[in-house]
Amino acid sequence: MPTLQNLTRAIFGACLALVHAVALAQGAAGYPGRMIKLVVPFPAGGATDIMARNIAQKLNEAWKQPVVVENRPGANGTIGADAVAKSPADGYTYLVATIAHSANVTLFPNTPYQLQRDLQAVAILGLIPMVPVVHPSLPVRNLKELVAISKKQPLNGGSGGNGTAAHLTLELFKSVTGAKIQHIPYKGGAPAMTDLVGGQIEVIFSLLPECLPYVKSGKIRGLAVTTDKRYSLLPDIPTTSESGIPGLEVTSWNGLMAPTGTPGDIVTKLNAEVVRITGMPDMNARITELGYQTSAMSVGDADKYIKADIERWRKVIRAANIRAD
Repeated sequence: MPTLQNLTRAIFGACLALVHAVALAQGAAGYPGRMIKLVVPFPAGGATDIMARNIAQKLNEAWKQPVVVENRPGANGTIGADAVAKSPADGYTYLVATIAHSANVTLFPNTPYQLQRDLQAVAILGLIPMVPVVHPSLPVRNLKELVAISKKQPLNGGSGGNGTAAHLTLELFKSVTGAKIQHIPYKGGAPAMTDLVGGQIEVIFSLLPECLPYVKSGKIRGLAVTTDKRYSLLPDIPTTSESGIPGLEVTSWNGLMAPTGTPGDIVTKLNAEVVRITGMPDMNARITELGYQTSAMSVGDADKYIKADIERWRKVIRAANIRAD
């Protein structure tokens, strides 16, 4: 028979569990009660920063609390991610994660944080097609011509940094086609695009939001889109499959991740709000105009998506022998 001491311990444990459950429920119900911070681990002006600021504005309007974007660039998103991973798991600090963080798991195995241990998925904000773009002075109008000219003259291909979507897609393109293009890493997509427009480099496998206004204005030339269907805002630009390179289908992403241990009720509440916001007609139109594709995912689906992306790039990086340098 249970002793009085054991019975007392059981009752005390049950009371503690009840108090904890009530505190979590109250926390989620009263959340947010102060400023929320979205850490963008890249410079201002790039695709990730653009998406974060649009989401922050809508969250601010919905919750009547300040939602600020803090840019903490460096080390292919590692500096910002590490800062979030070491933040309190209270639901007030989030990482705006990207495909770079998926790739970093393989490219940079010794980062000061571990993505799958220290951060948890919250929501997918949007999916991002890639567009190989060239300076108009380069006499190419399709991917096969790009491959051919790369074998005749030196070409420099820019990216927002080692392991970013632009870098990964460039290296995959080189692996699939045998193209000869020297990778030039920048400290963000925006400065890389500035140099392409200025003619300092010849090509970028660009995130669509970063190149869209320049393609439309004719300052750079789009050669293809890396999706299975043509993009509505660039209907005259063929897909990579239509261009004769079916192995080059790449979609980047932006998502929110929180420090591991963030209360589940808060994570679920933020996920539901992101899904609502991105599904609003005005926001959906805005996201599409910027070059994103909306994707409503639950917390569980977002977690599965990020895990699958990590595995996809692990295989590509090893097969193509992609290096971080």
